[in-house]
Amino acid sequence: MFREFLGLPLHALVVHAAVTAIPALALLAAVYVLRPRWRSRMDWAVALLAVGSPIVAFVATQSGEELSDALAAKGYPQDALDQIYYHSQQGDWLFRFTVALALVTLAKLVLDRGHDRVRKLPPWLGRVLSVLVLVLAVPVLIYTVRAGHTGAETLWQNTF
Repeated sequence: MFREFLGLPLHALVVHAAVTAIPALALLAAVYVLRPRWRSRMDWAVALLAVGSPIVAFVATQSGEELSDALAAKGYPQDALDQIYYHSQQGDWLFRFTVALALVTLAKLVLDRGHDRVRKLPPWLGRVLSVLVLVLAVPVLIYTVRAGHTGAETLWQNTF
């Protein structure tokens, strides 16, 4: 299911969406938390990224696993497969942190809407969620760079 699209490895296509949407989630969620005046103008974008980024990250990790299996079946050299395995570990961590950031961000968005049920929650919960958004944005950005770099390095290291 996650192997190819129109004859090309799906992973090669989907990673471009991942390296765009995931850092955008981290940055816009941080801005959302740090700039309360801007929240009403950007909440829809943050919500879309919080829903879409984990989906993109999931498809990227699954398509990467499919690509790795296909390369191993074709007899790819073991040292390259080891690099791919290290890259996939970075991608797995990125997926986990992206899901966590997305969930905390969505909780913060819901809390800020001020519905009746939300008003019954403790007032410190908003501050805790804000801190969690900021804390989780850091590893999301770090693992986006690490996963992207290790993937590009594996693919392009002996090309130039």
